[in-house]
Amino acid sequence: MAAAGSAGLPATVSEKQDFYQLLKNLINPSCMVRRQAEEVYENIPGLCKTTFLLDAVRNRRAGYEDPHPRVRAAACTTLGQMATDFAPSFQKKFHEIVITALLRTMENQGNQRVQCHAASALVIFIEDCPKSLLVLYLENMVKSLHSILVIKLQELIRSGTKLALEQLVTTIASVADAIEESFVPYYDIFMPSLKHVVELAVQKELKLLRGKTIECISHVGLAVGKEKFMQDASNVMQLLLKTQSDLNTMEDDDPQTSYMVSAWARMCKILGKDFQQYLPLVIEPLIKTASAKPDVALLDTQDVENMSDDDGWQFVNLGDQQSFGIKTSGLEAKATACQMLVYYAKELREGFVDYTEQVVKLMVPLLKFYFHDNVRVAAAEAMPFLLECARIRGTEYLSQMWQYICDPLIKAIGTEPDTDVLSEIMNSFAKSIEVMGDGCLNDEHLEELGGILKAKLEGHFKNQELRQVKRQEENYDQQVEMSLQDEDECDVYILTKVSDILHSLFSTYKEKILPWFEQLLPLIVNLICSSRPWPDRQWGLCIFDDIIEHCSPTSFKYVEYFRWPMLLNMRDNNPEVRQAAAYGLGVMAQFGGDDYRSLCSEAVPLLVKVIKCANSKTKKNVIATENCISAIGKIMKFKPNCVNVDEVLPHWLSWLPLHEDKEEAIQTLNFLCDLIESNHPVVIGPNNSNLPKIISIIAEGKINETISHEDPCAKRLANVVRQIQTSEELWLQCISQLDEDQQEALQELLNFA
Repeated sequence: MAAAGSAGLPATVSEKQDFYQLLKNLINPSCMVRRQAEEVYENIPGLCKTTFLLDAVRNRRAGYEDPHPRVRAAACTTLGQMATDFAPSFQKKFHEIVITALLRTMENQGNQRVQCHAASALVIFIEDCPKSLLVLYLENMVKSLHSILVIKLQELIRSGTKLALEQLVTTIASVADAIEESFVPYYDIFMPSLKHVVELAVQKELKLLRGKTIECISHVGLAVGKEKFMQDASNVMQLLLKTQSDLNTMEDDDPQTSYMVSAWARMCKILGKDFQQYLPLVIEPLIKTASAKPDVALLDTQDVENMSDDDGWQFVNLGDQQSFGIKTSGLEAKATACQMLVYYAKELREGFVDYTEQVVKLMVPLLKFYFHDNVRVAAAEAMPFLLECARIRGTEYLSQMWQYICDPLIKAIGTEPDTDVLSEIMNSFAKSIEVMGDGCLNDEHLEELGGILKAKLEGHFKNQELRQVKRQEENYDQQVEMSLQDEDECDVYILTKVSDILHSLFSTYKEKILPWFEQLLPLIVNLICSSRPWPDRQWGLCIFDDIIEHCSPTSFKYVEYFRWPMLLNMRDNNPEVRQAAAYGLGVMAQFGGDDYRSLCSEAVPLLVKVIKCANSKTKKNVIATENCISAIGKIMKFKPNCVNVDEVLPHWLSWLPLHEDKEEAIQTLNFLCDLIESNHPVVIGPNNSNLPKIISIIAEGKINETISHEDPCAKRLANVVRQIQTSEELWLQCISQLDEDQQEALQELLNFA
């Protein structure tokens, strides 16, 4: 197909018809046809592609036959994919024509499947569309969605038609989620219909619709806030309680369960302490379901073979011709109940205290419930939240709960067979350490934990060796390589959790944990060898970063292990490795003490080289680069004798503001405040020449949400702005260089800080 319209000429009828045939081919059952269509599609210019897609979506007549409904559905799907691939520039450029076209398609009652695809594409488009653009179409969008909702509700009542309604409630939820409090004026026209859908959708075939509508109601409630939602809270809660009361009778694949979990979590967030009045009605059925003991049996292998798959049993071979079986019906309800308990503990805290001990004693044994992964995940996830609840009742009670939790949690790290579940258990343990603080592990716990982490690291290296061997075998091919890469990703993910546990220990125990850590030191040093894969080097450096940050000045005794890897990895091709190295150099300056002065001096030219690289601000590289900029700021602030500050400062100021790494950005702004408040001549500039640049940095920090009203830095920055405002001439000079968004951001900062 020719690249029609690429030179600004209108596309011909035949070209558009070719494009519609191409869309049909993109959804053709034949792989060869689809592959050829994809190659052609990729070579069509973007603007022309968008125009054709919108014509197909809108079903526009232009001297040719209307596109087939399958073509229009494919066009909607492709628009959604483009909205994902080219976000947010696609949304910013085509918001008017895309939103208008999709709404018009949704309003067309001719084909429900096309309506569904249009509604789905609108959800995807909205996800990355700036709120400031969405509100321009809010009135028309809401009217359109409501009119369609009324029609689809009537169709449900009249004939049980549900397909378009299922997608529509998801779209309404997305709109409410995106515009938040701007949805308040429209709340009253949507909520009655949504509640009516839940009341009507009681048949088995309508369970998915019921679940999605419950989710939509919770999204709408969260968007408009507690004050507005309270008028319907009681009624909505009764609908939810009715659904939850059926939890024990739900089938394992009941589509409502996942929607119920997320809906309850949002209800907790919306109602806050007011949710506590419903907790007694909810908690006992949940605990009963979560505590339910499934039917089990010990059978001979022959008996197992004679059983049908439809009998609902799952078996584990124990050897010696015997198998242990469990009836799986009811396991999904058990997992869902456990997840709900996690959400309540997380959201209610004080309101959940009375149930803490009961739930702890329920959840801890479930760390070994090997017949359902999500039960173990929920049990692990609950632990730090339950400890937070226990802490409210005092240190003695907290200690009692920790004694019950700690040993089984450590043992679960060593015995859990599933990688995904193991990562949750390790994450839970790390968070629990941070809740409990210094001294929470006794010698026996530390000894056992050390052995487990050592085994995990040794296994990590052994698995890498085995994968290299498999790459040399005769049957090695692309499919084997994909499998090996999946295995490697799982291993690296567990490595990140080892790093998380060590981080929690370093941040709570400080240098006191270092003698224990030395049993792992050779393995961590091995991670940062130049021959290791880049993820190993990244996470090995992160572990040493934590040692420097939390265990200095004692950390300097390990400097020969990480000095050269830290410096050399500043030149690494992988930005994740450069980021870890740059962060380490920054915390050396901030926390390392005088022993690190020479190393900080060596670091500066390497950091500058990364920052000045031509592609340093690309999406792939920007976070590593911002860590370099922040590291130079920390060296100037905490080790000023290591660098010519007056020489570096003008460059550093020109590199600001930071956009992506919020934590480093706020540290950088704090240092900027230090310099301004001390009237540093290089920063202020001759005749205040740098103040316009400083004002633009502050404005960009507000626009990028780096500056929050709660942060003390916001007040300092606002005071800088107010000080400049005292000179009318200087202030006019500064704001004359700002665009409208920047000026509004400054005003918002002044209003709230």
